Formats: sequence, structure tokens, C-alpha cells
Amino acid sequence: MTEYLWKPSEERIQQTNMFHFMNTVNQKYGKTFTEYTALYEWSVSNIVEFWETFWEYSDILVSRSYSRVLDNPQKMPGAKWFEGAKLNFAENLLRYRDNQIALIFQSEGQSVTRLTYAELFKEVARVAMALKEYGVEVGDRVAGFMPNRPETIIAMLAATSIGATWSSCSPDFGIKGVLDRFGQIRPKVLFTADGYFFKGKKIDSLNNISKIIDQLTCVEKVIVVPFISSKPDISGLPKGVHFMDIGMDTDEIAFQQLPFDHPLYIMYSSGTTGLPKCMVQSAGGILLHQLKELRLHTDLKRKDTIFYFTTCGWMMWNWLTASLAVGATLVLYDGNPFYPDPEVLWRMVQDLRISIFGTSAGYLGALKNTGAKPGKNFNLDALRTVLSTGSPLSVEGFHYVYEDIKQDVQLSSISGGTDLNGCFALGNPMGPVYAGELQCRGLAMKVQAFDDEGRSVLNRQGELVCSAPFPSMPIYFWDDPEGKKYHSAYFDVYPNIWRHGDYIEINERGGVVITGRSDATLNPGGVRIGTAEIYRQVELIEEIQDSIVIGQRWKNDVRIVLFVKLQPGRTLDDPLINRIRETIRKNASPRHVPSKIISVPDIPYTLNMKKVELAVKKTIENKPVTNKDALLNPDVLKYYEGLKELQEE
Repeated sequence: MTEYLWKPSEERIQQTNMFHFMNTVNQKYGKTFTEYTALYEWSVSNIVEFWETFWEYSDILVSRSYSRVLDNPQKMPGAKWFEGAKLNFAENLLRYRDNQIALIFQSEGQSVTRLTYAELFKEVARVAMALKEYGVEVGDRVAGFMPNRPETIIAMLAATSIGATWSSCSPDFGIKGVLDRFGQIRPKVLFTADGYFFKGKKIDSLNNISKIIDQLTCVEKVIVVPFISSKPDISGLPKGVHFMDIGMDTDEIAFQQLPFDHPLYIMYSSGTTGLPKCMVQSAGGILLHQLKELRLHTDLKRKDTIFYFTTCGWMMWNWLTASLAVGATLVLYDGNPFYPDPEVLWRMVQDLRISIFGTSAGYLGALKNTGAKPGKNFNLDALRTVLSTGSPLSVEGFHYVYEDIKQDVQLSSISGGTDLNGCFALGNPMGPVYAGELQCRGLAMKVQAFDDEGRSVLNRQGELVCSAPFPSMPIYFWDDPEGKKYHSAYFDVYPNIWRHGDYIEINERGGVVITGRSDATLNPGGVRIGTAEIYRQVELIEEIQDSIVIGQRWKNDVRIVLFVKLQPGRTLDDPLINRIRETIRKNASPRHVPSKIISVPDIPYTLNMKKVELAVKKTIENKPVTNKDALLNPDVLKYYEGLKELQEE
């Protein structure tokens, strides 16, 4: 049996929120659950009872209670949750109004700033008053083109407190990327900053903002936050006002009481295959689902300090922000995570005594490649949980965390999507951690792996599906009145069952291994192979810094092509090619061995640090790659054009 890398002590288990919630279920329903698997099986068999119990456990603030939890447990999409309830999302995130620190902000080369819960409430009240003065009403859209600053959270809370719907992009999005998103939803007010810092440089945003506003004629007011200068010149923005000049000091917020399914966020698909899809998510659904993940699966408590390296253009910003409802302290960072040195974030973990540290698998892999050993160089005694998402964390990534960051830490690889603003599989603070595995499927998430015949399988790869509704499902897609876009995105293969687009394997202990995107699955000789299976082996080879793998149509079949970015000073010679192939053959199978291995200068990623296999595949097939603004480094695609190696045996 596979050895675990970490296991919580019995004392630690009994202090977890998950343990306390399990006892709540036991007492309420006369159960005797002692471990997670039993609790999970009960939750997916009793979805209504689970969510009702968690609602009570979380003490959701409402002005009117619900008449029923769920109208139809078999209905997807379109299930109605907590009908009759009236609540406000922002009110639940601002339930604490004391002098505990709510937000800590740090940026490249800037001094640390702190905001208490009392100060946060007053700032939100001031900005909410201003938005009302500007004519923002229930259902209007308010957008942020913002760095990861406290004002971004303040703007979101102010907008949602009065019933507006929030949407955001980070300033690393190009003009077209912003217009492709905000142009569809037509916001009335736009929050922005004069610029941001990256790799030690000041990046001015005002010129881009002016061009965006010229085309985004729906915007009636542009609220500018000072960042790279104390009082930016906004004379070139006719609709512009300074953030500090809006509203008036007040101690009151009239939280608009709204139905559970009131539109809270508009999130976006990556847009790599066309115009981004605009996914509308409900206030109650997001609140409840993210609280479940934060309180139970992440074991977040009021005393915690939680950090996630993210921008407001990634769903992890929305997920992190929900931590305010627990009363924890949130750390916001804006800048490059390797500037001025690779260990800058770990110095922050030490100095701010961060207890929950969130990042991406890509970051951990890149950190490992620098040779950094944060556990040796910093005092990380406050750290108890590391979260990783964005792509599957390799076995080597797991070992790196335990060998060079901290031994006594829960490493939670988590996976879900922007579509649900949460996770399908994630951490279990009561259970052991195994290398390469996500610890468990989320409570009340009826996640299964379906084979080609649509049968649920264990210990075999299959399509990730969810066969029961969950509260954070999109309520609809923007500009999709008949629901056709929504249906084709998730329900076109299995009626009434959500097909997410990941290829996974669920083992007998409930652990989950993500093997890649199903739309990027390789099919040589008709055998389905997940790209992550190959990446896991390539990461064992120290000469390779990064890689991307695709399937190329070749002679009425598909052959595997592996592109590798080598470490500086390395050459892709025959001995290295043979070692790559032998490593993959030995640790995976002969079918996984690439037919072609080609050196490239760089690997393309989305702005959210996900490899874009489909963009590479389209490039080598001479097909257009639409919406390159969704990519972090679109220029690297030129390296994949017209490769003579791909025309040879």
C-alpha cells in the first residue's frame, strides 16, 4: 500500500471544524460517524439534510428564512435552492466589526498596510453610499479592473451590499481581453487603479483605462485608486473620480435583502476557444459553498491568517475573500512571486505568521527548480496548511513541500473550476496525505469517474462528472436566454449530469488523481491517456524546466508529441531523449512514450497559469487560435509554427 506523507494527530483531528461538524450530524441524525468516508457517503445520499445542517452550523445571516432547501434533488441544471430566504452576501462577510485585522496588504517594495474589521466596514459603507449616489441599483453591474489591493475587496463588498452584481479582471489583461468580458455585461461603474508594480517596475494603467472607457460607453463613472502615485492625474478620464474623494464617512450600511439566487458574481471562461462565456453565480450559493470549503475542508478559523497568491481575475480571489465570513485575517499580495528573490512569499509567511498558504502547482514546481528551501531559511512554525491548485501537483511537488518547506503540514491539492467558484475534490483535515492525490471529494459533491459507457468506475480513469446539484452551480450564462450555452457546456453528453471536462481516477480510499483535461486527452491507437500522466514523469528529469504534450494527427491515428523547455545550458541530445522515453516507459507505460520530443524556448500558459495544450494543437495544425489575450505569453506560440520535425516520421 502507498505510504502516506502526512497524517494528523488525534488531538489535531478533534480540534478540526470537520470533526465538530461530523459530531453535529451524529447528534442531529442519530449517526455514529467517526471518519470522513462515512460522512461523505451520507452527505451525497442526503443532500437536502446536509445543506440544511450546514446552513444551521454556519449561522447564515438572513432577514427571512427559507421555505424549503431544494425543489428537486434530481434536477440539473435549474435546481432551486433555499427558496424564500432573504439575505445579503456582503452582510455575511461583514458580520465582524471589531478591531481584529481583516486585511493585510503587501506589494513589491511597498510597506505593509493593515485594515481592521471595523475599518473595513466603514470603508465599505462610504463606497456603498457613493455607488448609490451614482445611481447603481439592484441588478446593475459594477466591475473592477484592479490589482489585488484592499480597495478591490471594498469595492466588491460595497457593490454587493446594495444588490449590484460584481465582476473583475486584473490589470495584466490586455485591452481586448477586458472588452471581451466587460463589453458583454455592460457595467455601470468601473473601479480601477492608476497602475501596479511588477518585477520592480511601475506599470502605468491609465492609458489602457482610457482606451477601454472609450469603447465601454455603458460606464458612467470610473473610480481610480492610487497605487503607483499618491494622487494620479486623471484629467484624461472624463468620467474619472479619485477613490478617496467619493462618498462620506458613515457607520451604517443598508444591506439590500435579496433572494438566495440573486446574481452575485459574473465569472468568465478562459476564452481560449472564442469569446469568454459569462457565468452568473448566486449570492447564497457562493456563500454557502465557499464557507463549506473554507470552514470544513480547509479548517479555517477566526484565529487564522490565510493567504492565496492570486489576482482578482482568478476565482481564487473570490474564494479567498469569502474567508471574511469566518472572521479570519486575509493577506493580499500584488506583484511577482519571485521578485526580488524566489523566497519573497516565504519571508512573508514568516513575518505575518501565515497559517494557511495557497498557491498553484506551477509556482511550487518553479520554486523547486530554483533550489529554494524555505523550511531551512525561515521560521514557518505558524504554517499548518498548504493549498495547491491550477493544475495537478506532481508527486515530486508533494515531496518537495514535505522535504524543503515543512514536514508537519497538511498539503491539500484542490481542484474544481471557475464555473462553480469552488472545488470538486480537495482537502480533508482529518485524513492522511498521499503523494499525487487530492485527499477527498467535497462533501455533498456526488463526484464520479465515468468510463466510455457512462458507468461509474473505481481505480480506473474516467470522465469527472457530478450527478447531483450543488448550490454554487451557475444560475445561468449571460446572454443565454434559452440556456443553450449552459447546457452545451456541461450537460450535452450525460443528460442531467454535470460533465466537467477533467479526466480523473478515484481510488478505493476516496483519493482523487487528476490525469488531465478530457478535451486534451491523448488517444494513440484508441487508448485514452491523460496529459498529467506524462507530465508527472517528465518532471522527474532535472534537465527539463517545463513541458507541454499534445496529440498530433498522423497517418489515420494520433501520435504523442512532447515539447520540452530545457534548463539553461542544457541540450536535447540523443542520450537525454532516450532517458525521457525510458522514464515514461518504465513509470507509465509504452503507450505513454512520445513519438516526437522537441525542444522549444517556452511553454504557453493562460493568465491563470494553466498550460494551453489546445492552443498548441491548433497552432501545429495551422488553425487559428482565437482570443490570444486570454494567454499570459501568446507570442511563444510562434515557436510551434511550421516545425519540420512534425512532418517527419
